[in-house]
Amino acid sequence: MFTVAVDNTVSAVLHTIETGDWAEFAKLVHPYVHWTEAGATTRGRVQVMALLSRHDATKAANTYELRDGQIYRWNS
Repeated sequence: MFTVAVDNTVSAVLHTIETGDWAEFAKLVHPYVHWTEAGATTRGRVQVMALLSRHDATKAANTYELRDGQIYRWNS
């Protein structure tokens, strides 16, 4: 059951990035998120949204961590 909830959260995050729904993204991602792509880490929800809004696509997470039901760490 826990795995399904986690997978749904990750899928929801990817969907909000694809659609540019930053209000929904903010609900799914912890305020102090650590977002790592290609070895570079960006910290903080606002900074991550700024980074991702400039991307054409985002890779799914290889590993991730939830805190309080939100994505806290994302590694891709």
